[in-house]
Amino acid sequence: MDHAPDGNAGPDAAARVVAPQERSVASVFREAEIRYLAGGRQLGRIATVGADGTPHVVPVAWIYNAARDTIDVGGGELERSKKFRDVARTGRAAIVIDDLESTDPWRPRGIEIRGRGEAIALPTPLIRVHPERIVSWGLEARRSARTVARAG
Repeated sequence: MDHAPDGNAGPDAAARVVAPQERSVASVFREAEIRYLAGGRQLGRIATVGADGTPHVVPVAWIYNAARDTIDVGGGELERSKKFRDVARTGRAAIVIDDLESTDPWRPRGIEIRGRGEAIALPTPLIRVHPERIVSWGLEARRSARTVARAG
């Protein structure tokens, strides 16, 4: 099993990846964003807020769950982690997935997804991020920033 830098299992531990062509609902993501999310990247950074209001950001393994139009974060002993407790308490999370398309010229690209977070303990622990605000850059000719309908 693959592990992210924080010791979490790779994206296969979170849920089965559902291919974009299997989606049955209209996505809140643009086509370029879906291609980027489905493009084999596995490392992102999830942000949560601690009980004292302190931000907490850690690298995680993730998958795009096209069937639910969410980002699912998994990992070993996830249910015992601070990020899991934070999401369970607040119901909020954000994740940034980014990389460099090129270093010469400098071309960063990525997507930030903020929204409702679910800390799901069983059967396989995962954090599910339901998009409410999506910001992407370097994926299309122009940066995109928009608020989408609240999920669930």
